[in-house]
Amino acid sequence: MDPILLSRIQFAFTAGFHFLFPPLTFGLGLLILVFETLALLKNASLYRRISAFVVKILALIFVMGVATGITLEFSFGTNWSNYSRLVGDIFGAPLAAEAIIAFFLESVFIGILFFGRERVSPKLYWFSALLVFLGSHLSGFWIIVANSWMHTPAGFEKVIIDGRLTRLVLTDFSAAVFNHSTMYRFVHVVIAGWMSGTLFAAGIAAWYLIRQKHMEEAKKILQISLGIFIVCAFLQFVSGHAHSVQVSRTNPERMAAFEALWETKERAPMSLIGIPIQRERRTLAEIAAPGLLSFLIHFDANAKVPGLSEFPESEWPPVLLTYSSYHMMIALGSLFAAIAGIGILLFLTGKIYSARWYLWGIIFAAPLPLVANEFGWIATEVGRQPYAIYRILRTADAASVVVPAWQILVSLITFAAVYALLFAIFIYLLSGFIKKGFAEQKSAY
Repeated sequence: MDPILLSRIQFAFTAGFHFLFPPLTFGLGLLILVFETLALLKNASLYRRISAFVVKILALIFVMGVATGITLEFSFGTNWSNYSRLVGDIFGAPLAAEAIIAFFLESVFIGILFFGRERVSPKLYWFSALLVFLGSHLSGFWIIVANSWMHTPAGFEKVIIDGRLTRLVLTDFSAAVFNHSTMYRFVHVVIAGWMSGTLFAAGIAAWYLIRQKHMEEAKKILQISLGIFIVCAFLQFVSGHAHSVQVSRTNPERMAAFEALWETKERAPMSLIGIPIQRERRTLAEIAAPGLLSFLIHFDANAKVPGLSEFPESEWPPVLLTYSSYHMMIALGSLFAAIAGIGILLFLTGKIYSARWYLWGIIFAAPLPLVANEFGWIATEVGRQPYAIYRILRTADAASVVVPAWQILVSLITFAAVYALLFAIFIYLLSGFIKKGFAEQKSAY
């Protein structure tokens, strides 16, 4: 058993499971803020009932995110101690900022949302909703900063002793925070989170509408959540394109792997579907659009795009996994645009609440933004390989050298068992919340 491979699998599993929950807090936090704003402006109990319902779900998801996120913090000191030793001065700063500035802000005020509706004024309750919304996004920002720095490192100096790189020292905090990929990735992740939370809520509303329960609340949730989702589904294409252009300029070998572009080409095609065979440097059964990749990157269909042949093969990412996950993300994004387009037509024709086939489609599609998030994360992280820090530290050199493989395997199995139990509890509680529905609010306001 290879301890480095096991460490990669363990981190991928724990990070992937954790990543199911933070994007939902973005979208649900946005919905709570919208509903509380409407409740404050219109003094309507309908919006307060809806908000209270969504707050319960947000609190459950927040707890799951905290429980699964702690594991990742510890893994840097156990499985990835060489990485922590080399970049602790830099990587620790955004993680500390996330905990002090964002996490405590979100956790304190989510407590007010959950327990304080009848104990605080309407304006303070609305302000708490705003701070929870900002706190979740600040938390995401600092995590994106830490991760983006690994892709496009900036604002640091190397400390070399006896010809060996021993440490990276932070010299420019602003440059490190706003490195070349931070804002592109943050916007992309935020929109993805809004899509995740709003389609999740729309799926719950669709379920109520099909069963003809809580009709007033369900119609309002569907109207607002699906409206936000529709806007985001189209905005995400703009964000994704901007991010892809950034990747092509700062991590060109990753873009080549995304498209299985083996050779440098003018009029580079955009691969639509295919099966990359890395050892043969070709793509089976490929369907491609000639010149489209060149146009999308450079707005010139005749522009040259570097292929994988420009780089040593030892620095190529695993092409099949990178290509497949990237294209699955795009395919799901196209599906979301189709769902949004049909939703617009149904809104305009007044059939949005009665089209059972569409409501069922929303229910089945509700978890798919989370799947798209996972594919995007896989494409991003696998596409950075073989580096943990792009062109500075290889992943193989970042792993701990003292943790034996059997211990990593045992911990991986343990995590899988514990996470399965946690997820079962999550589904049980979530189902209970949905079954119970909307409680009347007794607040005087």
